[in-house]
This record gives sequence, structure tokens and C-alpha cells, in this order.
Amino acid sequence: MPLGDSIRPTIEALPHSPIATIADYGHGRPGIIPLWFGEGDLPTPEPISEAGIRAIRDGHVFYTYQRGLPRLREALSAYLGRVHGVPVPVERITVTSSGMTAIMKTMQTLVDPGDEVAIVSPVWPNIVNAVRVMAGVPVEVPMHLGNQGWTLELERLFAACGPRTKAIFVNSPGNPTGWIMERDDLKRVMEFARARGLWVVSDEVYSRLVYDRPAAPSFLEVAEPDDKLIVVNSFSKNWMMTGWRLGWMVAPEWLGPVLENLVQYSTSGTPAFVQEAGIAALEEGEPVVADLVARCRAGRDLVCTALERLPRLHLTCPPGAFYVFFRVEGETDSIALARRLIDEVAVGLAPGAAFGSGGEGYLRLCFAARHDRLAEAVDRLTRVLG
Repeated sequence: MPLGDSIRPTIEALPHSPIATIADYGHGRPGIIPLWFGEGDLPTPEPISEAGIRAIRDGHVFYTYQRGLPRLREALSAYLGRVHGVPVPVERITVTSSGMTAIMKTMQTLVDPGDEVAIVSPVWPNIVNAVRVMAGVPVEVPMHLGNQGWTLELERLFAACGPRTKAIFVNSPGNPTGWIMERDDLKRVMEFARARGLWVVSDEVYSRLVYDRPAAPSFLEVAEPDDKLIVVNSFSKNWMMTGWRLGWMVAPEWLGPVLENLVQYSTSGTPAFVQEAGIAALEEGEPVVADLVARCRAGRDLVCTALERLPRLHLTCPPGAFYVFFRVEGETDSIALARRLIDEVAVGLAPGAAFGSGGEGYLRLCFAARHDRLAEAVDRLTRVLG
């Protein structure tokens, strides 16, 4: 049936994710090594899973607090204070059914049709399209890959903010680049936004997946409690809980009732047994985070050492997140190249075209995987890209 004018043109025009396109193309291929998604290949650790299972057995399967279980919000408050060294009161925290839900609720809160959001790019495509869902206008501000790794010119970001700009979106550590915005730059962005009356939306999902310090700098460390700042985060990466769909938001206290309404009118709350697993992750999961960081550091070093030997590839070893984002000299169609790698050597990577106009010609490899699989994957890639 032709769609015609039966649905919103904005929704009809949403592109299919190139990452999903490649995953659909490669799923089920014999011997495929799937490194296209942003997740590891280990299941959720047992203490966390058991907390969720125990909660189901104990009958925690009914509607619950829309902003999240009080115990979970208290645990998040303690966790954020411990990691970032600043108080984050419970009243500023809202639990969501995934980090992506937190991003979508943020855009529903802030973006009217025609509003612009300045977005540091390359960036995960869901960010850009969450703005488009609200009929907003994403304005990508490209970073540059040079001898010092990925860098952002703040003046370029500030210049991209015009009369229709509603918010600045920063993902640090970044997906797909692993770039980290340092504290001084966070402060400058916050000061600029405060002076202009803009919102800052900070995706800090990878804040613990860094390799030279315990955690990446957070906007929470440089902002005032009532600043127009929304920080979104997720349990997916740190505690290997991608399938649990559990996230959270930190916002000014006065925004809490608005966010609670949005939860009511969308999911009506996150399952209580999932939240119980989240409490276990926060209270017992520091060894899990430490082990994951060590595993990813070794995987990163393995992959970067191998790929840096190939003369056609241009990359930098990322300081954060768990991706290597590399450019392949002479390749201008990353989707076609990703298909070719599946067909010829059964390795699944995300095409750079998914991450904005600055990503074409690149590929993203997730190194949060078993080291023997990573070694086999780079051996296979060498056959085609060497």
C-alpha cells in the first residue's frame, strides 16, 4: 500500500540504519564474525542476572514507580557521586527503559519542529534521527582526524549555533571515534550554552570505558544543578546489559515532573525486575567494569597494532569507548565495502556512512569481543584491505 499522506512525512523519510542493513545482510552467514554492533560477546555477569531472576521469582512483575525504584535512584545518586566527585541528588534522576529511550525523551522535551540541534560528528546515527523524529533539524559539526587523534574545534561548534538552535549534543567518549572531550572544553561548552540560553545534552554511556583514567570527564562536574543540562546514560555497556534495556537521565530537578509525564505516556515505567538487576550492577559491579575495561584495552591494542600495519588504513588508537574507526584509502562507498567484507571474508563491520557525512570511507569495528575472534577477524581483514 502506498503511504501517501497517511503518515507524517518526517517519519516516512527516516532512513533505515546502515548498521542494521549490514547486520541483516550478514546474519546467519557461515563463520561470520559479527563486530557491527556496540556490544560484547559475553552474557551479563551472574550476580546481576541472578538479581533480576530472583526479583521475578519474588513477584516484582507489576507496575512500579514511573521515575524508577527509589532504591535504584538512590544507588545511581551514590554511583555518580563516587565516580564524578559531585553530588547528584535523587530528585534529578529519572530511570528509563534504555539509554535510547532517555535520548528520545530528551528530544521530545526540547525539540519543536524546525528547532536545530548542533551535534558533534561523526556520531551514532540514532542521535541524528531522534532529532528528525521530532521534525527538528540536526546540524552536524565535524571533528578532524589528525596526528593528535580526533579533535573538535570549539569555535566551529559555537559558530554552528544560530537563532534556531535549541541544544548542543555531545557524546563523549564518542561512538564511533572514542574521542574524549576534556574538562576544560566541557566547561567552555557549558559556559557558552549558559550565555546563549541553550541546552546541553550529554551522552555519557561510555564514561567508564576509558583507558588512561577511571572515568571520562562529565558535564556534571562543570555544571550548576539548575543549568540547562541533560545527561543520558545506560547500563548496557559497563555491565554488559544491552538486552535488559535500562538507562537513566540526570536533569534539573524542576524538569522531573515533565519527564515523569513522558514516562507515563510512553512506557509507564521500567520493569521492576530489570531495575533490581540494575541495583545489583551498581552495588556489586565494580569488578565487572574493571574486567571489561582490561579486556577491551587488550582487544583495542590487538586490533590497532594489526590494522596500523596496513598502508591503506588511517586510524588512531581510541582513548575511550570500544571501537576502532578507520578510513580505507580509495574507498568511497562504505556500505558496499562492508558487504564485500561479509561476502569475501565473513567479517561484519559497521559502515562509516551510518555516522554522518564525515564517516563515509570509514568502517567501525567493535573490539569488545574474545581476543581469539578479534585476531581471526583482523587476519581476514588483512586479506582484503592489506
